[in-house]
Amino acid sequence: MSSAHAGAHRPAPVGGSPVNAATLILGVLVLAALAVMAVRFTSGLGAVTNINDGYPWGIWVVYDVVIGSAFACGGFTMALVVYIFNQGQYHPLVRPALLASLFGYTLAAASVMVDLGRYWNFWHIFWPGYAHVDSVMFEVALCISIYVLVMWIEFSPAFLEKLGMTDARRKLSRVMFLFIGLGVLLPAMHQSSLGSMVVIFGQRIDPLWRSGWALPLLFLMTAVLLGFAVVVFEATLVAVGFGRTFETGLLSRLARLMWGLLLAYLAVRVGDITLRGAWGDAFAPTVQAACFWVEMAAFAAPAWLLASGAARRNPGRLFGSAALLMLGGFMLRVNVYLVGYEPGAGYGYFPSVPEMTVTAGLIALEILGYIVFVRRLPVLPAQH
Repeated sequence: MSSAHAGAHRPAPVGGSPVNAATLILGVLVLAALAVMAVRFTSGLGAVTNINDGYPWGIWVVYDVVIGSAFACGGFTMALVVYIFNQGQYHPLVRPALLASLFGYTLAAASVMVDLGRYWNFWHIFWPGYAHVDSVMFEVALCISIYVLVMWIEFSPAFLEKLGMTDARRKLSRVMFLFIGLGVLLPAMHQSSLGSMVVIFGQRIDPLWRSGWALPLLFLMTAVLLGFAVVVFEATLVAVGFGRTFETGLLSRLARLMWGLLLAYLAVRVGDITLRGAWGDAFAPTVQAACFWVEMAAFAAPAWLLASGAARRNPGRLFGSAALLMLGGFMLRVNVYLVGYEPGAGYGYFPSVPEMTVTAGLIALEILGYIVFVRRLPVLPAQH
């Protein structure tokens, strides 16, 4: 690669003021969430949530952690493609994807603190005396906590470049391969474990999702798929929102990888249901069956939309496919943890307004932080 070509892809701040109508609205949502959290920490979970003995995990765990962490897998997937499979042409997508993942995982970890009944004991996760090495939940908590720290270290060159600390940047680059390796290993571990946690629910999970061997694999495969999808989704919004050139060539090649993995996912999903003889439940007149078909359609439609090379070069189809894949990953996790979960008669759950306010506020904070960072730090490739 020539120096001129390399310079064209060197990250640079977008510039401009981060204050506008959109960011002000995001700020209001963040303030509303903080107000609800103040009530939660002073009056307890019961004052703001609808969780109960049958549904101890509500939207703060299912969306903010289980779904939110999967949506934040762009950094993991791009590191996997660029540094493990040595596909250097995708390098311009790494830092933007890492930034989105950084906010997604950090806020997912923060939302766990809001959901913990005895949040003051969170430090037990890191104290060897309290370690439960045979617990899947412990592994997930520890992996996510370490991964958040690893991502901040991986992203720190952006801060060092902004501050002009070239010597520190050079020294960090010598050991960065260690953190990149951890940044690939840790998400692969805890994303599959999010599927393993559901296995212990046994007969309480609807047969459409009750698979001991497939759930960990399906959660891992969809985490990678969602990582690709979020990169395409984010790149499209950035191009439109900041008036930048759409990386059609780069994203179309990425979509080819996404399409191949999507076909493999559908083969595993359909094969698992067939082997377990669960298709009868898919045609029953139930809410679970209806949600199952929404989930399957959201995965099947992108497989058709991205089937040809010409389709993968169409920005509209790329964006639509990415959005549908995000819907599919969302539905899979909601179906497994809430819709397909059957705690027994007498229990029901629907998120309260305060719960949804906190979730909306965390999403708003993630978007707001992304906007501020790309305007002030070298994140996106420079364009002239």
